[in-house]
Amino acid sequence: MKHNITEIIGKMTLAEKAGMCSGADFWHTKAVERLGIPAVMVSDGPYGLRKQDQGADHIGVNESIRAVCFPAGSLTTCSFDRDLLKKEGETLGDECQAEDVSIILGPAVNIKRSPLCGRNFEYLSEDPYLAGQMAAAYTKGVESKNIGVSVKHFAANNQEYRRMSVSAEIDERTLREIYLAAFETVVREAKPDTLMCSYNQINGVYSCENKWLLTDVLRKDWGFEGYVMTDWGAMDNRIESLKAGLDLEMPSSDGVTDRQIIQAVKDGRLDEKILNTAVERILTIVFKFSDGRMQGNFDKEKHHELAAKIAENSMVLLKNDENILPLCEKEAENILFIGVFAKIPRFEGGGSSHINCSKITSAVDAAKALSLNVKYVQGYDLKEQDDGNLLREAVAEAKKAKKVVIFAGLPDAYESEGYDRKNMKMPDNQNKLIQAVAAVQPQTVVVLHNGSPVEMPWITDVKGILESYLGGEAVGIAQINLLFGWANPSGKLAESFPLRLEDTPCYINFPGNGHTVEYTEGVFTGYRYYDKKNMDVLFPFGFGLSYTTFEYSRLTLSAEDIRDSDTVDVTFTVKNTGKAAGAEIAELYVADKTGTAVRPDKELKNFEKVFLQPGESREITLMLDKRSFAWYNEDIHDWYAATGNYDILVGSSSQDIRLAGTVHVTAQSALVCKITRNTVFADIADNPVTAELCGPLLKKIRKGLGGGESQNETEKEAVSSEMMQAMLDNLPLHAARSFAKITEEELENLVDTMNKALA
Repeated sequence: MKHNITEIIGKMTLAEKAGMCSGADFWHTKAVERLGIPAVMVSDGPYGLRKQDQGADHIGVNESIRAVCFPAGSLTTCSFDRDLLKKEGETLGDECQAEDVSIILGPAVNIKRSPLCGRNFEYLSEDPYLAGQMAAAYTKGVESKNIGVSVKHFAANNQEYRRMSVSAEIDERTLREIYLAAFETVVREAKPDTLMCSYNQINGVYSCENKWLLTDVLRKDWGFEGYVMTDWGAMDNRIESLKAGLDLEMPSSDGVTDRQIIQAVKDGRLDEKILNTAVERILTIVFKFSDGRMQGNFDKEKHHELAAKIAENSMVLLKNDENILPLCEKEAENILFIGVFAKIPRFEGGGSSHINCSKITSAVDAAKALSLNVKYVQGYDLKEQDDGNLLREAVAEAKKAKKVVIFAGLPDAYESEGYDRKNMKMPDNQNKLIQAVAAVQPQTVVVLHNGSPVEMPWITDVKGILESYLGGEAVGIAQINLLFGWANPSGKLAESFPLRLEDTPCYINFPGNGHTVEYTEGVFTGYRYYDKKNMDVLFPFGFGLSYTTFEYSRLTLSAEDIRDSDTVDVTFTVKNTGKAAGAEIAELYVADKTGTAVRPDKELKNFEKVFLQPGESREITLMLDKRSFAWYNEDIHDWYAATGNYDILVGSSSQDIRLAGTVHVTAQSALVCKITRNTVFADIADNPVTAELCGPLLKKIRKGLGGGESQNETEKEAVSSEMMQAMLDNLPLHAARSFAKITEEELENLVDTMNKALA
C-alpha cells in the first residue's frame, strides 16, 4: 500500500506531530489510529535480538525473550568476510520479522581508540575502512529483509567514562578520517534506515544538538535519507536538537518534550516545517516496515548452527609453535581441558546487547557430543580467589596429560557497557594457573575469552594461543572444530594487541579529566600509530595464523600513472602451499609517498578472503579509488589526493607485506589554500602561481637577512645556505615589512593579488 505521507502530515494535529517525535514507551513509537499510523517496535542488538515487552530497562537487567546470541562484533570483524556478515544480517532480519521488530539497534561502529573502552567487545575495529565495510555488509543483510538498522553511536563514543556528558575534543581531519569514516561508508553503501546519535558532546556540543554533524555532514555531505534517533536518555535540549536534525527521542518523555515542541511552534521559536520534516522521515520508515511485512523465520536450532559457523570463521590463531595444533582425535583421552570457561564460557558482553540465549554450547559440551573423552578440571575461581586446591589439582592432572588446553580470559565484571577497564590484565589467579601448568606441561595451549586485548605475561611459556573473543552461544562448537582441525583457523585481528597499556596511542589522554577528553593522537590510532613509531606490538593488526601456508605472487596494476578521478585495479595471485585446505585474508594497504601531509606509514584500503584447497591458486583483483589515496584537508574541507607516488602494498598482516608496487597519482586541481599575512614562504613556494608572484619579494628578503653573493668568507661561515633557506621557509609573509621594507598597504595588495590568482 502506497501512503501519501505529505497528505497524512497535513491531517495531523500539532500535538500528534510533536508526539511522533518521541517514543510511546521504552521500545515503541507512537500510533495515530485515526490516520492509520501504526506503532512499531525497536529492539536492542546488534549481535542478537534482545526484545523486551514487559519491564523494559535498556541495560539488560530485566529478562528479554529467548533468542540466538551470535558472536560479538569484536570477533565477527576478524572474519574479514563481507558475505558472512551479510548472512548474519539476513538472519537477524528474519528474526525481527518473526518477532514484529521494525528496527534492530546496531551495528556499533565506533572506533576502538583504547583497548580499555568497556564497550569494545561490541565495536568492530580500530580501522575505519574495515569497520565500515563489515558494518555495511551487515546492514545490507538486515535491510534486505525490510528491517531497519540504527547505526550507532554517532559519533565519537570511544569510552564509557562519563559518556553522557564528556566532550570529545577532536579536529576535523581526525573526525573525518577516523571517527566518522565508518559511518560514512555505511550511509553511502548500505543506506540504513536510521542512525543513533551518541550521548557525548563533540567539541562542546552534544551530538543530538550538533547541526554540523546531523545535517551538514550526515545529510548534505553523505546524502542520508532516514531518521536520527537518540541513544536512550541522551536528549538535552529538545528544540535545539530538532533544529539540528535529531528526529526521534527515545524512550518516552511522558509528554514533557512533546509539550515543549508544541509551545515552541506556537511562540515562533521552532518553524513547523522543521517538525514536519522530522515527522516525514519517521513515518517513511514506519510505513516501510508495516507495508512490507515479510514471512519471518526464527529457527533457533539452525541459527545456533550459523552462530557456530560465524565464530569458526572468525577466531584467530595467534600462536602455534611446533604445530601443537590441531589436536589429535585419537589422543583425546590424554588431553586435559582446564578452566571454568571450558564448561561455562564467557561468550557475550554485558549491558544493552546482552542476549537471553535459548541454548549455550561450551567446549566441554561440544567435545562430549563428538564422543571426545577429554578430561576437565576447574583450575581457577571466577571470583578471583586464589584457591590452592584448584591450582594443585590442575598442575597434578597436567603432569599426567599429553596436552593441555586452558580456557581463560576476562570475567563478565571486567568489561561491560557503562564503565571502562582499568588495565589490560587478566585475573591474577588465571595468569598464575597458566604459568604453573606450563611449567610442568610444555604442551600447553591457551584459548582466550575476552572482548578486547589482554596482556599475556605467559606468552613465551605456552605453545599455542587461540583468540575466541566473545564467540556467541555456540562458541564451544567452533572451538572444538578449530582445536581438533575439523576447521582451519582463518580469522585475523581487527585490532592491534599492544605489549602494554603504556604503549597505546591515547594512554596519556584516556579517558580525560571528566569534562573533556583530548584526541591529541589525531589520525594515529592503532597500527597507524605503532607503525609510524616503529614500535613492537604483541600481535599486529591483520595478523592470524593457519594450519596451512600461503604464497603471494604476480602483482600487477591496471595503470601505473592515473588521475585522482581514476580507479586502479590491483591484481595478484594467492596460492595454498600447504597440506590443508584453508582461507587466507589478503590485505591491501596504501602508503602516501608524496610528503604533502603527515600521514600514517600505510592504511588498509581493501581486502578479500579466499578459500583454497592444497596447491590451489586464485587470482584476486581489488580496486582502489580516489579515497584510497586521499586525506582530509581542513583548509579546503574536502578529501585531497596529492600529486606524487603511492606505494601499493599487499600482505598477510599490517606487518607482513608480501608484494609491493607503485602508482603515480596526478591531482586534477592544485591544492588551493587561502593566503594570509601569516602564510609562511614554504607554503607559498609549494604553489607555482604564488611562488612566481613572490619571487621578487624573496630576493629582497634574502638580501635583508644578510644573504647573497656579496657575503665574505666570515659571513658565509656564519650564515650557511641551509640556514638561509630554513629561515626563508619558516618566515611568515608579514615579516617582509621588516626584511624587505615593504609597507602595510603593499603587503595587503600582495596577499589580495595572490588570492585572486588562486581563485
